[in-house]
Amino acid sequence: MNLSYFISRRITKRQQEGFSSIIHTIAIASIAIGLAASIVSFLIMKGFQETIKNKIYSFSSHILVTKFSMNNSQEEQAMDINIELYNNPSSFPSVKHVQEYAHKTALIKTDNEVYGFFIKGVSRRFDQQSFQQNMVAGKFVSFPDSGYSNDIVISKVIAQKIQANVGDELLVHFFQNPPRFRRLTVSGIYETNLSEYFDSRVVIGDLRMIQRLNDWPDSVAGGLEVFLKNPDLQEEASVEIGEMMDYDLNVQPISERYMQIFEWLQLLSRQVNILLGIILFVVCVNMVSIVLILVMERTQMIGMLKAVGASNGLVRSIFVYSGVNLVVKGLLLGNILGLGLCYVQYRLKLIKLNAHDYYMDFVPISWNWEIVVLLNVLIFVIVSLVLLLPTMIISRISPIKAIKFD
Repeated sequence: MNLSYFISRRITKRQQEGFSSIIHTIAIASIAIGLAASIVSFLIMKGFQETIKNKIYSFSSHILVTKFSMNNSQEEQAMDINIELYNNPSSFPSVKHVQEYAHKTALIKTDNEVYGFFIKGVSRRFDQQSFQQNMVAGKFVSFPDSGYSNDIVISKVIAQKIQANVGDELLVHFFQNPPRFRRLTVSGIYETNLSEYFDSRVVIGDLRMIQRLNDWPDSVAGGLEVFLKNPDLQEEASVEIGEMMDYDLNVQPISERYMQIFEWLQLLSRQVNILLGIILFVVCVNMVSIVLILVMERTQMIGMLKAVGASNGLVRSIFVYSGVNLVVKGLLLGNILGLGLCYVQYRLKLIKLNAHDYYMDFVPISWNWEIVVLLNVLIFVIVSLVLLLPTMIISRISPIKAIKFD
């Protein structure tokens, strides 16, 4: 057995009571609390990011392909969708799914309210499974074999403003020349809590209805929504797809369309990284102080070991082993505490949020085990390296003075 490790274990067993025991408890507690706080912070941050991104992706995909236009209208220019990306998406390695869409400006007029919005027309290819997380009542649009569906899915925000429920018929007016109207039925209600971008502005309906209103053939739509196999590679995939598109088509990552949200999520990551840095600094300072105290307590032992020929490296390794032992215990306790708190929130959703401000009803948890492992390794490595600093004082301790030390 390694001599320094053996001595370290013997010292640890004899320090179960008294002041040294308190010091050990403080060291373990500081590491445990630091790791637990880091785990909770990062898993919540990832939960926020994934929840908001998934809501955006379920509504607008990862990449949009539209025709270049000089105006800022929400209504897209007509685009022929019979292109390679739509007909054979498997020829693009990064693409998972492609669906067509189009927007149309509309107005609902009731006895008490006049409300303007956009109808987003979708087809059978619309990814209903991804969108299902946003449905709070009713069902999605039913697409008939011929003609177009009169079903629409409105948001909870719009439903409350116009006092509509599932099954109600609404008279919807469309802005065009000549003006037209359609009597549509509310088949379902959705809620993303992204009111500024979706809930207060968008109603979902049948794309074929918009094609008829615009006098478009079935081969024309407002644009294509592209889902990727890896959403984090939007920029690279946009370049790849753009190189195979005609020059009059615009390929835009959804992170650019909703830049404010993605920048806010990035800012959230920076804040959590700063918190991790503060936690590491505090833990390192605590461990340096604790190891210095342990060295001072064992000054006579250090002098005796040096007197019998022990090298500075051997004596230093004794205290490094003691410190690492405290770090391991702290990490074990920190994992239990941090993951336990996250599990309770994940299952019971005890901590609620204001959905208007945070885009969700409760604090989300994302089980990202890579981050948990990385935090454990990061704290273990950094704190273990920092433990070398206070042990440097051992080389300056004189054996004769140390043995006389009281």
